[in-house]
Amino acid sequence: MNRSKIRELAFKLLYQIEIQKEINNEDLEIFFENNEVNSKEAKEYINDMISGINKYSKEILEQISKNLKQDWEIERISKVNLALLKLAIYEIKYKELPYKVVINEVVELAKKYGEDTSHSFINGILASVVKEK
Repeated sequence: MNRSKIRELAFKLLYQIEIQKEINNEDLEIFFENNEVNSKEAKEYINDMISGINKYSKEILEQISKNLKQDWEIERISKVNLALLKLAIYEIKYKELPYKVVINEVVELAKKYGEDTSHSFINGILASVVKEK
């Protein structure tokens, strides 16, 4: 399983958490089983992503909020877009992965799972985040 596929699975899990508001170990094991996540590397990456996003949740949400247009509130962002933004900001700021790779892959996920304008919305927010970095 390559990094792009693992990132997509991490996004799906983050989306699930956005809907359910929390996840326990049993839910996580069911997710891994249903998505045929068998490799240790994939499980570790996804677990790290979830715990890291939880740990830095306040800072990540602040990054999103301060890069929204003036009349926008974070509550207006769709759950899909919010999950993708959290994933990307965590990888860029805290995992220090190459921002071009992260943004490209998250924008592609937005095209696949989001609304018609999701990819440009996400690209704009992430471009602002990267400029601040």
